[in-house]
This record gives sequence, C-alpha cells and structure tokens, in this order.
Amino acid sequence: MTIAIVGAGPGGLALARVLHVNGIDAVVYEREASRDARGQGGMLDIHADTGQRALREAGLFDRFSAIARSEGQDMRLLEPDGTLLLQEDTPDDAPFARPEIDRSDLRDLLLDSLPEHTVRWGHAYESAGDGVLRFGDGGSAKYDLLVGADGANSRVRALLTDARPAHLGHNLVELRIPDIDRTHPDLAAMVGRGTYWALGDGKSLAAQRNGDGTVRVSLSFYGTDEEWFATSGIPLDEPAAARAWLIERLSGWDARFTALIEACDDVVVPRSITALPVGLTWPSAPDVTLIGDAAHLMPAVGEGANMALLDGALLGLALAARPDDFPAAVKAYEHEMFERAGAAARMSERVHDLLMAPDAARKMLAFFQPD
Repeated sequence: MTIAIVGAGPGGLALARVLHVNGIDAVVYEREASRDARGQGGMLDIHADTGQRALREAGLFDRFSAIARSEGQDMRLLEPDGTLLLQEDTPDDAPFARPEIDRSDLRDLLLDSLPEHTVRWGHAYESAGDGVLRFGDGGSAKYDLLVGADGANSRVRALLTDARPAHLGHNLVELRIPDIDRTHPDLAAMVGRGTYWALGDGKSLAAQRNGDGTVRVSLSFYGTDEEWFATSGIPLDEPAAARAWLIERLSGWDARFTALIEACDDVVVPRSITALPVGLTWPSAPDVTLIGDAAHLMPAVGEGANMALLDGALLGLALAARPDDFPAAVKAYEHEMFERAGAAARMSERVHDLLMAPDAARKMLAFFQPD
C-alpha cells in the first residue's frame, strides 16, 4: 500500500513519523523547494493532552522536552491604558503543561526523525484521482491512500467536501524585533519570557518572545472585512510608514505599546484570519482523508497545531492497527477526529468571540481566572 501525504507541516510530518515508527513507509510531497525555503513563523504552545501526546507516540518527546521552553508559558495581560490585569510567571518546577517551541525547531525535530527522501521537496499538488497524484510540473505519483495535510487553503480538501474557509472579521499585522535583549533591553524586560498581551477597543497587541531572541509583535483588528488590507490605507510596502500608521491606530493606548511597534524592523506580514465551519464532516472515502487545518481550520487561539499533530499521530496508529484495511482505519480515525476537532473548534470560536468584545481584556481575565 502506497501512502502519499501532501504537505510537510506538523500534521503531515507527525503522520509520516508515526508510520515510520510502526514500520510503514510513506512519502510526503511538499510544494516548497527545500526545508529552508521560507520562515516558519513564531512560537507554538504544545499541550500535554494533544500535541505532547502525539510527540510521545512519535517517540520524540524527550527530544522535544530538551528544546521546548517551559518559561514561554509566562503571560502578562493588560488593558489599553496600561493597567496590568494578570501576570503569570512559570515556576521552575511547574508542570510541563503548555511549553513553547519555535515552529522552525518543531519542524526540524520532525524532519530529522524521518528517513532521507521521505519528503519530496518542490512537488506542488495539482490534482488527484484514480490513484494518481499529479503535480504542477507535470510529474505524477501513484497512491493507495492520499492524505491532505496541506493547510488552511488545502486543495486536497475539494476531493471530500466543497467547504471553504470563511473570513472571521479579523485581520492582523505581524512585525518583529530581532535580538531584543541586546537592541532594546528595556522592552525585553517589559515583555518578559513569554507573551505580553493588551486588548481593547476592537484591537489587540501581542508580543511573544521566541527562542532565538526575537520578539514577534502582532496587531489584530477585529470587526474588519476580508478587503481590509486593500481598503484600510495601511502602506504595507513601506515598512516605516506602516509602523507609523499602526501607531496612529493605537491613539490613546499606553506609550509602552507603541514603543514596541517603533522598535520593530522592516518585516511586515499581513494575515487574514479565516476558519472552516465548526463541526465540518464528510462521507468517508476509502482512498483519501484530511488532517490538520485542511480538515478543521479554526480560529488561531492555540489549538490548531496541537490538533494537527494529534491527527497525524492517531491516523498513523489507526493505519498501523489495520495494515490490511486502510478504508476501515480511515473511517475509525475520522469518527474520532470529527468529535475531538469539533469540540476544539467550538472552544476556539468562543475564545475568538471574547477577543472581539469591547471589554476583551476583562473577558479574557475571567476566562483565565473563572470563579
């Protein structure tokens, strides 16, 4: 049986690794030209009951523990006027509940655990059917089982459902401060070891420390439509002007927040936030399935990567348990995944709704510290 995985993200690589651990070969087809073709973004908090469980099944938990940052769980929650509502500092002996890891480090961990040539770089998915996978360069490959692990804008998804991600009224701009301890030690101390987060007035500013000394700063604008980047007037192609525009949008906010924006370099990344319908399902097919964001893209509140890792691990275990009956294995995996991912998506939707509230900071404080 030939297993083809489209997409070398956390879910696709976790699936390939768990299959490898269980003596089953798979090939991962990735459109990027190489593992270093682009940056992988910021930090991920890996949850004990989902992402960490997947890494245990993959035999990678010890290696993960050696590079994950428990102190990355620290959080400071503030209102726009600078009022500190919550400060959580992680003790040295705290449970390893949601440690942070750089996305690039997690990807390298998974890639390095796979046999050479498991990942075929530069293979952009074009179409599939009748057991043949076709690529943008005219090449093709055969498969018995095709797994779409190709993210939010999955093209494999169309083989199973016509569902498409919808805009959530949320757009964000991502910036960064490299080497913050050397270049801006005062801001480094203010941000701390984890996440520094201010919410209110239909906006949020989050600054998160990465393992390489970079702090990623993201500004979210809620109640905005999918055309916002084209109509808002933000000069994305002029970094200095874009920073000035963002600072102007924070008029009335504490000067500490605008200082973070002023300290950022010239990398400006726009992101529109979308999600698939909560509770999405499809009739099981014997030769194709989905994992991760391809299956259940949800608001970005910390669940997506964890669900993707666990999807990959549990699909790998299901296939290993039924090596002579892949259709039954896929059906069993999907039954469990639909229920689990649906619950995570509903929770993520509730949290996202809190972020859009006028008094978002107070609502998040109540979420973190319920009565």
